[in-house]
Amino acid sequence: MKVVALHNLKGGVGKTSAAVNLAREANRDGLPVLVWDLDAQGASTWVLGGENGLGRKVKKLLAGKSPLGEEVQHTDWERLDLLPSDMRMRELDRLLDDGSSGDKHLKRLIAPFSEEYALLILDCPPGLSTLSDQLVRAADRILVPTIPSPLSVQAFSRMMAHLDLKKRQRQRVTPFFNLVDRRRKLHREWLETPPAAIGPVMQSWIPYASAVERMSLECRPLADLAPRSRATLAYRQLWQELKASL
Repeated sequence: MKVVALHNLKGGVGKTSAAVNLAREANRDGLPVLVWDLDAQGASTWVLGGENGLGRKVKKLLAGKSPLGEEVQHTDWERLDLLPSDMRMRELDRLLDDGSSGDKHLKRLIAPFSEEYALLILDCPPGLSTLSDQLVRAADRILVPTIPSPLSVQAFSRMMAHLDLKKRQRQRVTPFFNLVDRRRKLHREWLETPPAAIGPVMQSWIPYASAVERMSLECRPLADLAPRSRATLAYRQLWQELKASL
């Protein structure tokens, strides 16, 4: 099972839309996929039509005392499942800190899912935290949705400084440009020549599109909501690029 995390220090950069659409594209490709909504706000859970809340105490689930797999919900798409959000996940960092496996606790929690799924996508809350540190151990790739702006570069640099990665770990963290508006000169320039401060970026980028905003109204990924839109095709291309690199 490959593990892909969508993470950023900043909020509002498109982590959820990327998580949901990449999951659906992988699912369309024939892979059994699980999305784990780690954000207490529950945006991925909402878009995928899931029921918010976990049936057991989050503390017991994350301690491994209750089976996490029994909390998985099926979605309207065959072989695309959801581990839903819960408001109690706002205590996620403390619970991970209390884990007996140290910085590999998250990795050990998700290992059993490899028996059923080929891809696990983690929709992570914004910020720098214990979760951020453990993603480096648990994920094969950390994708960082990045709006082309100086503040986004600053946030990415702060995130990388916090993680303090070794060279091989650094290669797992890859930004991609999101909410791109080609009418803006800076956006066009950065697509052509990304700033050196963020290092190598994915070749695929996601345009700003009203269809993405409609996802939360229709509770459907773009592949079903607007199958021919530019944003849908962009996510399809991003998935193909990601798949080739895993």
